[in-house]
Amino acid sequence: MHALDSSFSRRDFLKASSAAAVGLAANWAAAPLARADELPQRPAGVKVLFPRARVPLSFIIDDSTCLVNMGHFCTPQFATAWPQREVYKKPWKTWPREIPDSFVRTFGEWCNENGVKGKYSIVPNPACVGWLDRELPGWSRRELQDSIKLVRDLMLPNWDIHPEMITHTRVIDLKTGRPLEEISAATMENSYPREKKSVDELTAYLAYALRILKNCDLPCEGVTTPGGFGNVVKPELAMAVQQSVRDVYRTEIPHYFKYVHTGDESTEPKIEQLSGLGTDNINLTVNIPAGTGDWFGGWQGDRISEPDRYCNADATSGRLVELIQRGQPAVLLCHWPGMYSNGASEGFHAFQRIVKSLASRFGERTIWMKLTEMARYWAAKELTGIKREAGAITLDAPFAAPAFTMHVSGDVKNAPSLDHDGKRQMLRQVSKSSELKPGTWHQSKQSQVVCFDLGKGRSTIRLS
Repeated sequence: MHALDSSFSRRDFLKASSAAAVGLAANWAAAPLARADELPQRPAGVKVLFPRARVPLSFIIDDSTCLVNMGHFCTPQFATAWPQREVYKKPWKTWPREIPDSFVRTFGEWCNENGVKGKYSIVPNPACVGWLDRELPGWSRRELQDSIKLVRDLMLPNWDIHPEMITHTRVIDLKTGRPLEEISAATMENSYPREKKSVDELTAYLAYALRILKNCDLPCEGVTTPGGFGNVVKPELAMAVQQSVRDVYRTEIPHYFKYVHTGDESTEPKIEQLSGLGTDNINLTVNIPAGTGDWFGGWQGDRISEPDRYCNADATSGRLVELIQRGQPAVLLCHWPGMYSNGASEGFHAFQRIVKSLASRFGERTIWMKLTEMARYWAAKELTGIKREAGAITLDAPFAAPAFTMHVSGDVKNAPSLDHDGKRQMLRQVSKSSELKPGTWHQSKQSQVVCFDLGKGRSTIRLS
């Protein structure tokens, strides 16, 4: 496995590992993280755990949209911009132009039945074929509207919807709504921009994409970058995510997916561009990385999946097993054409086996989460002020977070209780940590684990 520097984008990794990506290989400075001295200090003997003391799982799906097979339509455009690359000389005309809604339904229903959650991109103007909030040439308006409705009804609420910028291929002139006339690496979203851009310029571009999805009545709390988009403006990009998502959707905790961490570095989300902590006007962006490469059918859907790289049949090896055993979020990555596999569904079948293998061994140690759920939990985990006094722990939370879980050292004479907003809730004891859910606690030797729905503002956990 080729180790990836944490400041690389996922396309940089995929390019290095499979020559399948478009993007810049430069290692530019990442967006500013929240400094340690900006974050609340934790008292001795108190540690915030993952929700329900379980390792988060999530499934990031890129290059998805309504009806359009991005592998088919993107390849010739990439070939024009990068004519020397062999990956773009494949027989794309033989691949299906559509990933049908029947496959979306089969995929979505199976995932819902098996508790899978994650992120599902919807490219607003996929490969310049058409605008999802207007017309999609090659399909009737009814087919387009039915496809959007299927995403709205089936994929929500277990999947976050992200734009993957506007087209995923050509850069759009925001004044005209048309692609820039030149076709080169400099005018493809996968490697845009090639020079510094201001936060305002990037915000305008992201907001353009977000407004199209808002016109489709699709909720968004984050964005996904196509390939190396934003590689030379990483600090500005993180701020532009914050500003654009808040401007269009009034989102409390904006987040984005750009990076792939496949080495020893942490796969936990990171707080970036933090300001206003301790006030009523907190601003932040949450950067959520993937922890695997794409080892399914690839962005063109023509590769054979390697499911054992994620998790072998008995869940004793593979990258996801490694992350779970390390106690790190296990976020796996794929591209939608690689699930469909040009009609064979080979990638989807490989994914089904992975999910079943993980459940058989780690079902009581893991929890499936959307990216919005991870972003919210990590914002609360990192930014909630915690003080410990005799017999009580006081929390000042800038954000609410379901299933907030803490490890507390020391003996407890009575069952813990939660005070919030003038109400008291007694926590119920469970016999093992795998039974933890909001409103419960578990005794473990000389310590306790408490799990509760954290409310915004002040709460108190009374331990005696």
